Amino acid sequence: MVTVGMSLLPKLLVPEPAASVAAPLALARLIATVSSAVWLVAALVSMVLEVVDINVGEPFTIAAIGWYVRGAGAGQAHLVVACCAFVYLVVTVLALRRGEEVPAELRIAVAVFALLPLSTAGHAASGAQGLENLALVSIELHVIAAVSWTGGLLAVLLLLGLDRNLLAGALPRFSKLATVCVFLTAFTGLFDGWYELHRTPGILWYLALFTTRYGWVLIGKGACVAAAGLLGGYTRLRLLPKIVERRTTAVVTWTTVEIGILAEAFGLAAVLIRAPVVTG
Repeated sequence: MVTVGMSLLPKLLVPEPAASVAAPLALARLIATVSSAVWLVAALVSMVLEVVDINVGEPFTIAAIGWYVRGAGAGQAHLVVACCAFVYLVVTVLALRRGEEVPAELRIAVAVFALLPLSTAGHAASGAQGLENLALVSIELHVIAAVSWTGGLLAVLLLLGLDRNLLAGALPRFSKLATVCVFLTAFTGLFDGWYELHRTPGILWYLALFTTRYGWVLIGKGACVAAAGLLGGYTRLRLLPKIVERRTTAVVTWTTVEIGILAEAFGLAAVLIRAPVVTG
């Protein structure tokens, strides 16, 4: 999320004078370097922990990792994510030296691509053949939209929140992106949740929504997305005109609350990826 958000920031500041955006862009590149290094380490550690989890009571070996990567889709996904994070780290270190001569589009493409392997290795990776491909595309769009929305908002808040001039230019551009991401996140989330419930044998999907732990978590996640979307709408409709006029607003407070709610949604999403639909 942080890596994608910091990668998007240059595109939100494109028309601004180079001198005025040099400092926030330099800081964004530094943060992205650190976050991509954390991403790389986290992907590798997650892969090791899953190998240990699968081979309970057995000694941990390099051969076990090789078996996991060769034989499990999740292992291959972790490896691809780690490779992407490493590539991004190399690119952003180069960007620390050469600045925006390293295209922002390249950083965005690598960061977004790294989001895809694990999303397809989760609970949407199998199911009814007629809907399987659509479900995979839907969950990929869901992840990209949610991460771009939250990451972009975090980048704008942290690096531009106290600069009225830059905020007045960047926030309207981000608001257009965020609007698309909000609706895309909501619609794909609804479809993904319905698909997971629909393909569960032995129970009707609309009953499973209210009678399973998966359904309860799904409702909680949907409520978080709806609340964050309403806060985003309030910022766009009520606060944005004042921000463009360089007037004082409580935008930092509102966006902080929005990010907090989205963080809850991400936590619930992590639970949904591993949670089977069982009655509870």
